[in-house]
Amino acid sequence: MIVKSIKVKSALSKSGLRELDYSLNPYLGCVYSCPYCYAPNFTPNKEASENWGKVVIIKENLLEVLMKEVKIYKKGVVGISTITDAYQPIEALRKLTRESLKVLLKNGFRVSIQTKSPLVLRDIDVLLEYKDRVDVGFTVTSLNNRLEPNAPPARARLRALKKLSDEGLETWIFLGPIIQGINDMEIEDIIREISNIKVRVIFDNFHYYKGLKFKEGSTWWWVSLKNRILENCKRYDIECHEESEDWIYEKRKYYKTF
Repeated sequence: MIVKSIKVKSALSKSGLRELDYSLNPYLGCVYSCPYCYAPNFTPNKEASENWGKVVIIKENLLEVLMKEVKIYKKGVVGISTITDAYQPIEALRKLTRESLKVLLKNGFRVSIQTKSPLVLRDIDVLLEYKDRVDVGFTVTSLNNRLEPNAPPARARLRALKKLSDEGLETWIFLGPIIQGINDMEIEDIIREISNIKVRVIFDNFHYYKGLKFKEGSTWWWVSLKNRILENCKRYDIECHEESEDWIYEKRKYYKTF
């Protein structure tokens, strides 16, 4: 992996995503390099976007810029990891995500984290101090990592999720993308696996973006699978929501602004 640094003019970006006012990504590029990931299409740094999984860019002056922005920006919800995983391995060394959390939470912002890494447990002290303004979500697509061979094991994510939930933090799982004929047969197993965790589930099927090798599933397949997912969630008393089409539209519209 090649690691480089850049200086940025802004830390917080306005978000068009549902439930988020701002997004913050301490790094550009992601070593997990999941084959369904749309982020390379929307990453503003060409070197990172064209060498996805091989180049990670550190925003070296991020904290300096962020400390100025939190004093003048309207308080709101900040999504961490909207383009790249903020807890990928480089974070263990640089701690930009941890320090950003401190700055945001001390200054009255709410934070929503999405990751594939149990490294988020390192920051449980910060999260618990501001537990009323924090939620943490893990992406899970398969129990055997068939779609994410470079990411931390799914079961390690679920153990971290349970730890955070048991500590009283608001937790959730993004169950997706669900791809017809690839990981759709595992979804009910995942729901059963998390049945002992107090967690909210958001699920979605795969949406095609330029350069991705997968195809969007058929309508009849998705309707049938969605009904089974909702039935399983009801069986295990898990709060479960589909990511709605208007949210997808807003997400696509937002990423076109990069």
